[in-house]
Amino acid sequence: MFEGLSERLGSVFDKLRKRGALSEADVTTAMREVRVALLEADVALPVVKQFVDRVRERAVGREVLRSVTPGQMVVKIVHDELVDMLGSDSQAISLNAPAPVPILMVGLQGGGKTTTTAKIAKRLKDRDRKKVLMASLDVTRPAAREQLRILGEQVGVATLPIVQGETPTAIAKRAMTAARLQGYDVVLLDTAGRTSIDEGLMSEARAVRDAVNPHEVLLVADALTGQDAVTTATNFHERVGITGIVLTRVDGDSRGGAALSMRGVTGMPIKMLGVGEKVDDIEDFHPERLAGRILGMGDVVSLVEKAAESIDAEEAEKTAERMMRGTFTLDDMAAQLRQVRKLGGLGGIMGMLPGIGKLQKQMAGANIDDRVLKRQEAIISSMTRDERRNPKLMNASRRRRVAAGSGTQVQDVNKVLKQHQDMSRMMKQVGKMGGKGALAGLFGGGGGGPAMPAPPQAGRGGGLPPMPGAAASRASAVRACPGSAACRPVSPASASSRSGRH
Repeated sequence: MFEGLSERLGSVFDKLRKRGALSEADVTTAMREVRVALLEADVALPVVKQFVDRVRERAVGREVLRSVTPGQMVVKIVHDELVDMLGSDSQAISLNAPAPVPILMVGLQGGGKTTTTAKIAKRLKDRDRKKVLMASLDVTRPAAREQLRILGEQVGVATLPIVQGETPTAIAKRAMTAARLQGYDVVLLDTAGRTSIDEGLMSEARAVRDAVNPHEVLLVADALTGQDAVTTATNFHERVGITGIVLTRVDGDSRGGAALSMRGVTGMPIKMLGVGEKVDDIEDFHPERLAGRILGMGDVVSLVEKAAESIDAEEAEKTAERMMRGTFTLDDMAAQLRQVRKLGGLGGIMGMLPGIGKLQKQMAGANIDDRVLKRQEAIISSMTRDERRNPKLMNASRRRRVAAGSGTQVQDVNKVLKQHQDMSRMMKQVGKMGGKGALAGLFGGGGGGPAMPAPPQAGRGGGLPPMPGAAASRASAVRACPGSAACRPVSPASASSRSGRH
């Protein structure tokens, strides 16, 4: 989303870093380019003016112009002002209220409101260990309530039973009654949307707000709509009153102006970002981390958090033990490939690492993407169990069979086997050099083993083999009704057996 802006700002700062000293004219020229870059990224003009003025005021100060590294000082100032423009500190969804806590979801039609409701529900259930109830108040769009019920089954969250002929306000009141009776912690109310802002939509949202007095009113806005998302947020805040914003489709190819302008124009914080289509593709909004990504500083903290959530520690421990015994099989290699894909693939990981923006462009130019990982996994999956456990069985005819079964070439099979051989050889060396301590040292951890030798210089043999995927880069770069059925939420387990009733 921020690739274009990041590239433009990167070129500006590269010029500043090359200068041993900075004059006021140099700063003025750089700020002019920063202004153009922000405007091209669709950032609101008032926000751009305020941002550039604040950066220039600080950048022409004596402590910068006389600094030993003035270019780096300007980058730090831009980073700090970006963080301030995005909201200074992150603000998560607040649950600091008596249970059940009502959260009202509002927004225009097509912005991903219903899917985002399910994503937030799953996150609250899995991460915060909350008992969540979802209720659809959309009586206008066909099958809207059925969509939320199906999503509830997928994420394991209960939904309010559908009763035909009810008004949105009546559904909201019934949901709150059911939540109190059933002991729910959070109630997510998914309101109806319209293709454009109208008085009917606002009146309906205000009526539901007055009926349940929600603790949070979250606006779901589509980042791909650019400055229209900012206009939508302003109108909802003035006429309904919102407490936070959830931006969806942040993984798209929009220019990022909505995210950068939202806080400055509306005054409301962005609380979450939708970064994909899967129910797990949602993350908390951290201004400082996002600013780091934009300026090419990476976001290692988010990468570590994502790894902690997606990687099975027990399985990783078993794999490490097998590695140290020198029994690193192709099954283990396939597991490593799946873990890389869980972390967002090669692009997702590299996007969070500092200083590799240019390398990403080289990979894109050489057609290196996540299809490389899928191809390698397909090759391994086309082997028999014995072949995965003992790659020495892979003679020429077996390699041809695997290539035909995986839809690849024999050369691709050879590359995977060579890559596995290199990784297996390295693990044996680690085991001899000090076991688990040395393995921990390899990944930057502690341990009593000796440090790994430095990688060889270009053109020399030996050294560490590539991580999975790197071989290919070398080759080609629910009415208040106590006791009634309508107040009993549909649990995911029972929903499937009763799905034909609605």
